[in-house]
Amino acid sequence: MQGSPLIERTAAPLRQQVVKHIREEILNGRLVPGQRLVENMLCETLGVSRTVIREALRQLESEHLIKVLPNTGPIVAVLTETEIRSIYVVRATLEGLAGKLFALNANAAQAKSLVKLRDRLDKEYRKGDVDSREEIKADFYLQLLAGGGNEVLTETLRAIHARIAIFRRFAFVDPARIEPSISELETIINAAAVARDPQAAQLACEHHILLAGDLAIMEYAKRNKDTAAPL
Repeated sequence: MQGSPLIERTAAPLRQQVVKHIREEILNGRLVPGQRLVENMLCETLGVSRTVIREALRQLESEHLIKVLPNTGPIVAVLTETEIRSIYVVRATLEGLAGKLFALNANAAQAKSLVKLRDRLDKEYRKGDVDSREEIKADFYLQLLAGGGNEVLTETLRAIHARIAIFRRFAFVDPARIEPSISELETIINAAAVARDPQAAQLACEHHILLAGDLAIMEYAKRNKDTAAPL
């Protein structure tokens, strides 16, 4: 492939730039499940060394976005419905615990901050774009987990969120999911930060994630019906 490389030399480490680029290609569906990631083609396309590509692919493998197959090499990860549902069952349980712990442990300032986030949903989620929706959802989880005060839960959920990044993107681009998502987030915030009701917060978080799991399965199947072509 001729022309300027896609990765520019900036202050950020090259590996992180490559990871971000390939991750976005996967999340946006330009690299599809099962598609081979050929190292020499990635080197040529991105204008970086094979060492940088291999380091980036190892990181993406740790995020479960790619898999390395014997005699094939790295491919974009392919998941079954059972695997997706299993991930979301675990995620629902963990996020239910996060909501419960926030209601029990968050201080007044943390509760007030989460309520302020609720008031941003109209501008940044309903009237926003994919980037603003991702940003406010990331802020929501940052605050929810900080208020819960459990570092083990925080680390575990971060790993889960990295693993299902492709599915979280579905909710941000699907117009039919915007209003339900806002309503579910408002219910969580009201239960956890206003009423300070641990059980209600837990149930609201679990409900939000189980619905997201249904969307993930449906959208993943719909978007990946065709056989992937080698890159």
